[in-house]
Amino acid sequence: MNKYEAMVIVKPDLSDEDKKALFKQIDEAIIKHGGQITQSGVWAERRKLYFPIKKSTEGIYYLSAFTAPAGAIKEVRSIFRINESILRFLFTRMDN
Repeated sequence: MNKYEAMVIVKPDLSDEDKKALFKQIDEAIIKHGGQITQSGVWAERRKLYFPIKKSTEGIYYLSAFTAPAGAIKEVRSIFRINESILRFLFTRMDN
């Protein structure tokens, strides 16, 4: 099991219920593929982006720290790509 962090930028125009559901989906995707979330939450609310992404100039940053097998990242990445509410995401492997 490796330690990872996932930074996810989501659309800022989502309702509160949609944001909560999306954040729950992000965490569930990690857990479904063998991951264990150690910490997760909104890192920044409605932050201005340096350049537009999918016609959005602002985004909500969601940070999740977790442990997972190496193969799980590929599966979670494919789930994130499908979701239209996710503008951009980045996985970072943390040193043990």
